[in-house]
Amino acid sequence: MKTHGKKYRAAATKVSPATSYDARKALELVKGGAFAKFDETVEVAVRLGVDPRHADQIVRGTVVLPAGTGKAVRVLVIAVGEKAKEAEAAGADFVGTEFIAKIKEGWVDFDVMIATPDQMGQIGALGRVLGPRGLMPNPKAGTVTMNVAQAVKETKAGKIEFRVDKAGNVHAAIGKVSFGIEALETNFSAFMDQIVRAKPSAAKGVYIRNVALSSTMGPGVKVDTTPYR
Repeated sequence: MKTHGKKYRAAATKVSPATSYDARKALELVKGGAFAKFDETVEVAVRLGVDPRHADQIVRGTVVLPAGTGKAVRVLVIAVGEKAKEAEAAGADFVGTEFIAKIKEGWVDFDVMIATPDQMGQIGALGRVLGPRGLMPNPKAGTVTMNVAQAVKETKAGKIEFRVDKAGNVHAAIGKVSFGIEALETNFSAFMDQIVRAKPSAAKGVYIRNVALSSTMGPGVKVDTTPYR
């Protein structure tokens, strides 16, 4: 049976498992319960009333977190000509079709890949490498686009992608424990607003069933779902 350490147990005493807190209070508890020596990530988990086995109940999308993610994102852009120049000007870390060969050799030192549609024929062959890592560009995520400059800027500014898993849950990182309460609250609100907008028309009954916040090492804190119903 798994047991938690002293620091975790001490943090858990500050949270009532039976209580659903408003978002601000929950975030205060998450910040107050963080005990690791590193800057822990603040994570949100949402239990949805959907059946992901049905294509018309898949929940996925993107959201730009207003306060950023607190993480330096390495962006690779596969484009040529003017689009490659636009990507470089927008701040992409790596630009060029030569990186396709590097990926085939095992190079994956980037966090997000953005590509123009004309390059997807070559990138498709990288599915076995990129797919399992969640790095394959996708039009629905805005990473297959001709507007590469905007895509790079949004990604650098804090754009994240979310997708419901097989169990009907959505997980996302919305910042760092070192963020101020206002910044975390703004990011959380932006994320939840997008989750609400992403509700499939085929979803029946209660859509947002449970929401919990936590730091990387800390205990989970239940959030009152009333504002999202």
